[in-house]
Amino acid sequence: MQVSVETTSNIERRMTIGVPAQEIDQAVQKRLQETARTVRLNGFRPGKVPMSVVKRRFGDSIRQEVVGEAMRDNYIKALQEQDINPAGWPKLEPKTMEEGKDLEFVATFEVLPEIELGDLSKINVEKPVSEVADKDIDNMIDNLRRQQATMKEVKRKSKNKDIVTIDFKGSIDGEEFEGGSAEGHRLTLGSGQMIPGFEKGIVGGKAGEELEIDVTFPEDYHNEDLAGKDAKFAITIHKVEEPQLPELDEEFFKRFGIEAEDEAAFREEVKKNMERELKQAVSNKVKNDVVDGLLETTELEVPAALVDQEIDRLRQDAVQRFGGQVDFQQLPKEIFEEQAKRRVKTGLLFQEVVKKNDLKADEAKVEEKIQEIASTYEQPDEVVAHFNSNPDQKAQVESSVLEDAVVDFVLGAAKVKEKKMKYEEAVQAGQPQR
Repeated sequence: MQVSVETTSNIERRMTIGVPAQEIDQAVQKRLQETARTVRLNGFRPGKVPMSVVKRRFGDSIRQEVVGEAMRDNYIKALQEQDINPAGWPKLEPKTMEEGKDLEFVATFEVLPEIELGDLSKINVEKPVSEVADKDIDNMIDNLRRQQATMKEVKRKSKNKDIVTIDFKGSIDGEEFEGGSAEGHRLTLGSGQMIPGFEKGIVGGKAGEELEIDVTFPEDYHNEDLAGKDAKFAITIHKVEEPQLPELDEEFFKRFGIEAEDEAAFREEVKKNMERELKQAVSNKVKNDVVDGLLETTELEVPAALVDQEIDRLRQDAVQRFGGQVDFQQLPKEIFEEQAKRRVKTGLLFQEVVKKNDLKADEAKVEEKIQEIASTYEQPDEVVAHFNSNPDQKAQVESSVLEDAVVDFVLGAAKVKEKKMKYEEAVQAGQPQR
């Protein structure tokens, strides 16, 4: 086997491989003989078909099969000989495959990029500093109660947190616009679901009333045709409903998987959950800033094959989120491309930090993270045992701990600025980037 490798770009390689004709022809002849023993053709007894007939009928297809297998096998051998680690499967093209001539083919593929990490001291990280206040717990419990609320129709004027059933019709300069009308729409006042001014204009209205309100679409509104424009909405209120909040009793606590005898114990459990959420949010915010910094300070070309693989994973995730109601092929690759590139780049950069600095997943931190995960379940000991007896599950935790080690390493060199935030603000800042 003869091999030559050409560098056609930073990450693309073109490998030309030659395979002796004898090797291919012997394989073809062996396959023809096997076919002659088993093939059934009209006019011939089984196993008695002349080789000339077998070759004429099946020779071309058998040669193509043999050449395909030879290209695959010799490509893998060539990679091992040349000590090359490809990123994805290659494009294989035969240049010559005639009988009696050496097989020559070209494998075009990508390799992982050589990475030169940027100056980590130029990375800026904003770390939220926050705590769970009593008011935050009050708001959380109020939200939980509203999730379980029943509705009671009222005849009074509407106020924030009421649910109104309305018809509305919007117009700009007297012309109705697409998407600006609805009938029987249920809206929680004060939820911020509609554009600024819309819900506020309904507060104080009663069932049976007709209103006309003036609003202005935000400058950054997703529909550019409406962004920044003044509009009028004609609104008819059909119904005003007031939420009837459930009592804070043991039955209510159990709906959220919490065993508590009184409100004080329930508040303590809610606080613990909120503190876990806050801790995760701060970690996410810091990690996002670290990733942004690494991407900004390091030039990196990513193999298209890895991006395509990540796009497929994201499409599969989307299908699962839609409950399998959407066909994988119906989701355009383009809508996932930027997210896929970011994920691939992040993975490559984290791998480089690990390799350059010989980072390891600390076993004590792995156990600590498993204990932390287990604490959210009713039978934590069973969860810990499951992780420790399931190598794949434990490997995922080890990978997460190693990512944390990368973040901590970068933070040691980066410029970190703490910023005081309210609980809700910190949680929002820690929303993971897609």
